[in-house]
This record gives sequence, structure tokens and C-alpha cells, in this order.
Amino acid sequence: MRVVVIRLIYLLVCQTFRWLALLARSDSSRDIEILILRHQLAPWSPGQGCHPEAAGVARVISPWNSPIVLTVRAIGPALGAGCTVVVKLPGQTAVTNALLGEVVEETTSVPSGVVNLLTEAGNEVAPLLVSSPAVDVVSYTGSTEVGRAIAAAAAPTVKRLSLELGGKTPLIVFDDADIDSLLPLLVGACTLMNGQFCVTGSGVLVHRAVADEVRAKLSASLQSVQVGPANDPASQLGPLLDKAAVERVDKLVEEATSYAKVRVRGGPLEDPALEAGAFYRPSLLEIEELDAPLVQQEVFGPVQTFEVFDNEADAIRRANATDYGLAASVFTRNDLRARRVGREIRAGLVWFNTWGLLTEHFEEAGVKQSGYGKLCGPAAIEEFQNLKVYATAAPPSAQ
Repeated sequence: MRVVVIRLIYLLVCQTFRWLALLARSDSSRDIEILILRHQLAPWSPGQGCHPEAAGVARVISPWNSPIVLTVRAIGPALGAGCTVVVKLPGQTAVTNALLGEVVEETTSVPSGVVNLLTEAGNEVAPLLVSSPAVDVVSYTGSTEVGRAIAAAAAPTVKRLSLELGGKTPLIVFDDADIDSLLPLLVGACTLMNGQFCVTGSGVLVHRAVADEVRAKLSASLQSVQVGPANDPASQLGPLLDKAAVERVDKLVEEATSYAKVRVRGGPLEDPALEAGAFYRPSLLEIEELDAPLVQQEVFGPVQTFEVFDNEADAIRRANATDYGLAASVFTRNDLRARRVGREIRAGLVWFNTWGLLTEHFEEAGVKQSGYGKLCGPAAIEEFQNLKVYATAAPPSAQ
């Protein structure tokens, strides 16, 4: 098993790093020949222009829900930009962290000390690295609450931040959508990574004309989800992080029963054979009020809300009603409608007739309280670079 995991790590690292290496070798400098206050610059010469350079030391803070992928996608751009990296990995994934450390140590093309990994179960070292004047860039993926604390700690040194924070991804289903084909996507948006995913499709928004059909089919599908160990091929939904996460999610759902219509009441898995695990069955609650806690809060578990809208304007209003803006999905056969609604949604990523399409080839970035900065894509390297302009004035006789 250990060998398999290490091979998977190598596969993920190599795939991402090959793409970023191509970007790093591309010339992103810009030549300049401009008039500044009557002073003409000298004719172009090599080195003159706007050139990117490494920002310095990059501090990467990785989350526990996907420690390898989310670490690699931050390390890659940082190395491509020419930075050295200090990565703080979560204590909850200590075994995986150790395997990643082996991969880094065996990578002879990376000089010793360029990539540095540390695992911390508490929160003592991390704040020091964020506030340290020796760190030039901080890249963090995680909750909005912690992101705010990082921004406050980094403020005295005015260092650059890249923050990918929480999300409440709305899944907007119009009356002309192909219900049967999108249903597995709605379920997968709730169950992938056990709902512990920044783009989990936690809000299902459905046009009134098809609300009854979608409600019934989605409820039946969520009730039939097979919950069990992640290494069991029959399992469709694995465990949450720990028992504390189960209690937290179940408390949110229980509180929601006072203001929501319960369509599927999930909860802790009642199976003696799996009682030691942190398993939680998916829940679906129908809510009308946009200020309801379950609509506004990131649950980080297999829980979906169900809302009904009457027209495009109502759908957009509901989709934009939270403080988050990481991603959204629009399901419709009308391409013009998809584009029209997509333009109005305040999110960094909008999918049409799909969900969860992520790749290192294009940027991932949020708006509002889902953070700022870019991961993946060509712009990711720029998060770890400064721009420097070199300009030479022409001799007086040439001005």
C-alpha cells in the first residue's frame, strides 16, 4: 500500500510540475519604449523592460482534506517562480506528510533546503512563519476564519497573500435541464471527498417547474448512497475527518430542522461494524429563507440545501446571497442563458452543465470571502513573483 501511495504522489507531482515548468520557461517579460516627462528612453537593449523575479521565501499552509494535491499546486508555482518554500502540513495527515517528505528527499533535481516540510498538530509555528519578515509570500488554503487571522498576522509586514478560502457552491437547475443526466452530478457534488471540499455543491437551486421531480429523485439518490470505508470499492461516501466533525455537522443539521423542511435526515452511521469510524449519512433540507444558517455557513460535510426559484433573476439572487464566491454550476440546454446567468454570478469559477471540473491548466480563484489570489494556471506563478522595470534614459543629445 505504501508503494502505491508513493507512486500516486509521484504521478500527481510530475503531472503538475511538468505543466508549471513549461510556464516557468516562457518569457513573461515586457519590452518598453515610452515617453516619460519628455525624456525618451534609450533604444531597446537586452535586459531593458519589465521583468518578473522571485518574490523570495514562500510559506505554504496546506489543509488536511487534500494534503498532496493542494500542497503540490502551491509548491509548483512557487518553485517555477524561483522561490524557496516552507510548507506547513496538518497533523491530521502525518503519515501522508511523511510519504511526501520521502518524495521530496529523493528528488535530486531539487537542491537541499529549497523545499522544506514541517508537520504541526497545534498552532505555534504557523503564526511565526506568517508574521516573520523573512517570509515574503504566504499561500493558504482553508477556512475563511483562519484566512482572516492570517491576513491580520501578515499585515504588519505587508507581505503578499494568496488565500483560497471557504465556499458555498450553488448548483442551479433550470427547467430545460436534462434532469436524469445531471442527477449523478448533484449527488457527487455532495459526496465527493465526503462533502469536505471547498467547492462542495452544498446548495441545490431548482426552477419551480421541475422542483418536484428533482426533489424526489435527489432525495431517493441521497438515501441510497452507500456509506463505508474509503478503501471499500462499494463505498460511495467515506468518513469525515473525525468524530468531532460528525458531531459538528449533525448539530448543524439538527438545528436546521427547526426552520427547514427535512427531505433526507442523514446522521451518524448506525452500523456496529463501523462504529469506530466517523461516518455520516447525507442530508437534504429544503429552505426558503436566504439568511438561514445552513444556507450561509460552510458545513464541510455531506449536507445539501434545496431551494426553489421562479426565474433567472431569482436564481441569481439566491446564488449570490452568501458571503462566499468560489464556484457555481448552471444546468440548462440554453447556451445564451448559461452565459447570461454565469456573468451575473459572483464566483471565480462557473461550470456549465457539469461540476467539479478542476485542472492545473486554468486558474482557480475566489471572490468575496472565498479569498483572493490564484492557484493553478499561468497566473499562479505570478502570485510568487515581483515585477521589476529596467529603464535606461537616452543620452542628452538623443532626447
